[in-house]
Amino acid sequence: MRKNIFYIFFLFFCGTAAAQSGQQQVYLPTHKAIRYMGRMDVSNPLQPSFWQPGVSIEWAFSGDSCGIIIEDEIKWGSNHNYIELVVDGKPKRIKLSKRLDTIWTKPTNKNAWHQLLICKNTEANIGALTFVGIVAHKIQSPTTAYALKIECIGNSITCGTGSDESEIPCGKGVWYDQHNAYMSYGMQLGRRLNAQVHLSSVSGIGLMHSCCNLSVTMPTIFDKINMSDNKLPWKFEKYQPDIVTICLGQNDGIQDSALFITNYIQFLKSLRDKYPKAKFVCLSSPMADATLKAFMVKTIRSIVKQCITAGDKNVYSYFFTKQYRAGCDGHPSVEEQEQIAKELAQFLSMAKVYTNSTNKI
Repeated sequence: MRKNIFYIFFLFFCGTAAAQSGQQQVYLPTHKAIRYMGRMDVSNPLQPSFWQPGVSIEWAFSGDSCGIIIEDEIKWGSNHNYIELVVDGKPKRIKLSKRLDTIWTKPTNKNAWHQLLICKNTEANIGALTFVGIVAHKIQSPTTAYALKIECIGNSITCGTGSDESEIPCGKGVWYDQHNAYMSYGMQLGRRLNAQVHLSSVSGIGLMHSCCNLSVTMPTIFDKINMSDNKLPWKFEKYQPDIVTICLGQNDGIQDSALFITNYIQFLKSLRDKYPKAKFVCLSSPMADATLKAFMVKTIRSIVKQCITAGDKNVYSYFFTKQYRAGCDGHPSVEEQEQIAKELAQFLSMAKVYTNSTNKI
């Protein structure tokens, strides 16, 4: 209750200051013009919170400026999330610095309406963001009309971890300073195919063995909104993807083949229960060395063959053409994430998982 009162005071203050400086007003998160993409906790619709990388919020605004009111959890008392602020197609990466702040943006063109998107660049274990509202003259629905829905399941590679050294070199700052989910292969694939994208990914996660002292695996946390803390059940009917990519195995390493295949098939069966019409694409790890890639090619081919034999013909495999490790700590760089997205887009089209001419599955 005290938090709600604080928000009301903050919004009143923002609205009063904005009105005095140009007749802007505050728009609440429940406004019909605002479009959300990604897993969110909307138990309080006036304070939608989200943890996963790639969660995005879109709208269009008129006038010479727009303010985004956002709260940063500041997990552990020090973690500050990064966001991507995209205005009229021009992205800008921003590190938040306050618990509750208004991020202002000014468009560079004279268009009557400006398209705006914010995207969470950092992953769940950096902490939550809460969307509080918008300060603008007027807002309306964004013009983008998505044709597909994609979900990308994976680990740090899918999160976009270690990809962006444009501002802080690897080894400097804190470990997540190079995170950039907006430029991850999944989000870039979405922009190539005009698709909504959910990134269901956590650094260090595995199918049956995770690294970095993680006590959970992807099958145990997949049904959560907050995957880092394994909390808040997600309702799968809210988002039924047309395509699901699975990029797990890098953190598992080489396991007993039969056991890995059994666990993978069990996970696919659980996904099929949730997504009866989706097409699944099982991927090799873009970071895998020659030995691990050989293991993944062998096991994934067997997995797909067994699924098809059992009657599920909507399961595919794809093995990346090379190893992508030019980013921080051996992760794919932003440029390599783009190459991964390009490879996937070409495969989806050639394998007729996705058809360019109709934007349909």
